[in-house]
Amino acid sequence: MTAPGRPTAAESALLARACELAARGHGHVSPNPSVGAVITSGGEVVGEGWHDGPGLPHAEPVAIAAAGARTHGATLVCTLEPCSHTGRTGPCTEAVIRAGIARVVIGALDPLERTRGEGVRVLREHGIEVVVADGDDADRAREAASPFLTWAATGRPEVLLKMAASLDGRVATRTGHSRWISGPGARALVHRWRAGVDAVAVGIGTAVADDPMLTARDVEVPEGRTALRVVLDPHARLPLDRVLLATAREAPVLVLAGSRADAGRVDALRAAGAEVDLVAAAHGQEFLANALDALGRREVQSLLVEGGPTVAGALLDAGLVDVLAWVVAPMVIGGDGAPSAARGVGADLIADAPRIHSPRIERVGDDVLVMGRLRPVPAGG
Repeated sequence: MTAPGRPTAAESALLARACELAARGHGHVSPNPSVGAVITSGGEVVGEGWHDGPGLPHAEPVAIAAAGARTHGATLVCTLEPCSHTGRTGPCTEAVIRAGIARVVIGALDPLERTRGEGVRVLREHGIEVVVADGDDADRAREAASPFLTWAATGRPEVLLKMAASLDGRVATRTGHSRWISGPGARALVHRWRAGVDAVAVGIGTAVADDPMLTARDVEVPEGRTALRVVLDPHARLPLDRVLLATAREAPVLVLAGSRADAGRVDALRAAGAEVDLVAAAHGQEFLANALDALGRREVQSLLVEGGPTVAGALLDAGLVDVLAWVVAPMVIGGDGAPSAARGVGADLIADAPRIHSPRIERVGDDVLVMGRLRPVPAGG
């Protein structure tokens, strides 16, 4: 879907500001998208707003309320297409129409609006000029709501794969010792990521070897936003003495097991406090794809996967990773038997290897973080 015209240079700057506002809702708006909005009249910003959580007003009505009587004939710049349906709140399109706004600049289209009535169409039918951004403006706006857009377009969560490895790509010594490769700064960063996602997942190998808790610690967690803890466990072999199960009443635990997993093991895990979903396929890429589908059906929009090598390699082989965060520690582990960070089939040709587009590289304590997208955010049109 395309729109005539393009945002002006001033509107592009306001869209960047709207993206900054949208970021204020990150981590506590799911299953809704993070959205920011700015209203301008006569070259002056007269109202700003962002969505702050389910059941609360959306960004557009917040900005309209802030602008007051100055909305008549004004321009609304928003990161995402205004909704045209009634959910926990009323349609944003109605609020825009009532406010007398004359022009709306949209950063990204909403895939769900294709079946809900289309916010763009509703606005145009009421004589409002609508422009949809493209190029870098659109990329920036899609990034602001990337978990929602990924889920809405694919039915699966946006996958952030986090790995920590030595300079020679090892995640443990030949004896299996792995704590700690990354430093305290990088580990604190992971806790902040845990606090901002819908779910955190590990493979069964990591659950057995490391016995992780997977909760966000020493960081503020939005009220009621405890991430779902997920174990990718095709054969339902998670030991019953793991800390995940011991703390299941404090934070939810979901075991994603294969449909052919032993029924006795499944019953035991449920009795120990875990939820168990059975997904088709016993192992490998098909199991992971079906597991992501199962999480999507639960409205999990953002998923942090914390290794290990088997799950990481399978996700990368299957092209299921949206964002890669690779922590490189300044050490060399060595050893022929030391496990590498990603197993699996791998690439036959260098040109076929997954590559981060426009990587962000930064120092985190003594470590280096290389982070960026392996797959673009889906377009909503």
